[in-house]
Amino acid sequence: MKTRLLVLLCLAAFPALAATPSAEPAATIDTPRGGWNYSGLTDHAGDTRVAYPTPPINRGAQRNRTLIQGHIRDAGKQRGAMLVVNGNPMVLNTDPEGRYERHYAFGSGSNNVEIKTADGKSAKRVQFYEANPSRLTPQLRIVCSWDAPEAEVDLHVITPDGQHAFFAHPVLDGGGGLDVDSVDGPGPEMFTTVAPHHGAYHVFVNYWGNYGPGGYNFDESQRRKPIITTRVTLVFYENTPKEKRESFVIPLRKIGDLTLVKSFLF
Repeated sequence: MKTRLLVLLCLAAFPALAATPSAEPAATIDTPRGGWNYSGLTDHAGDTRVAYPTPPINRGAQRNRTLIQGHIRDAGKQRGAMLVVNGNPMVLNTDPEGRYERHYAFGSGSNNVEIKTADGKSAKRVQFYEANPSRLTPQLRIVCSWDAPEAEVDLHVITPDGQHAFFAHPVLDGGGGLDVDSVDGPGPEMFTTVAPHHGAYHVFVNYWGNYGPGGYNFDESQRRKPIITTRVTLVFYENTPKEKRESFVIPLRKIGDLTLVKSFLF
């Protein structure tokens, strides 16, 4: 009797002792790893990995990309899961086994990657500090993602000096441009500059077409949703005390849609 009472008291005091073995985590983030990150040692920025469902097109401008990869358990039930990078939410697609791979161009300082389940709960979060001094802090970043993996949506940015950053002209004279021009599902496409010109910027999104097993196409019937939802986030002075952000949700209803997201002065 005394032995049984002692066991019950121990279980009451230490509930973890009574818990069943832990189940498989809802999500994993294999890379990037938490802690101090010195580029080239842990982020494998130079790897040419295959992303789901197609590899990103590298036009020579996409350097210092970090591969975000991991696994979501019960991926079929987690449609609507989100990848949140430094506060920027993006729809997360997986392969049939629940694996995901995305690229992101991180700046210096503190960064975080989080997986949120379809019901908005945090499944996994990793925080790391980018300590490579060659990675400068972006003063202006524009992130575009969308919720239709078959769609190819392009980000276009007109700068104050009249330059046009888009897939055919990703690198601007004087620096800056598209760090990640993605065709691997729902983005991201990302415009970044560490020394923005002062003046008016104009941000557009264009539903360019679709991409499927047969390659690029402009067949409206291959779109799985009647409306594609695009999210564009403007991030000013990232990873500094002055950081601020604005997000916009833009519906795209047909191939060829070109929408002005925002005009602003920097």
